[in-house]
Amino acid sequence: MSQAFVKETEEQWLHEVPPTLNALIVYLSRQNNGVRVYEQKNFIDSNTGKTVYVMSNGLSYTTDTESKWYIV
Repeated sequence: MSQAFVKETEEQWLHEVPPTLNALIVYLSRQNNGVRVYEQKNFIDSNTGKTVYVMSNGLSYTTDTESKWYIV
């Protein structure tokens, strides 16, 4: 099969997103069909000491010990 007919997927997983808030916003907005997702508030989790970001898509995100994003 010719490579002209093979589409490279540009799909990215949450844990592959760089550990910056801007990168998270870009990723979430792309996943939301281009509708901007923004930070509503943030707080420090008392158990982990990590910053938790509450986003406009209704979910909260933080990074693990390896600086990979996950949903809280």
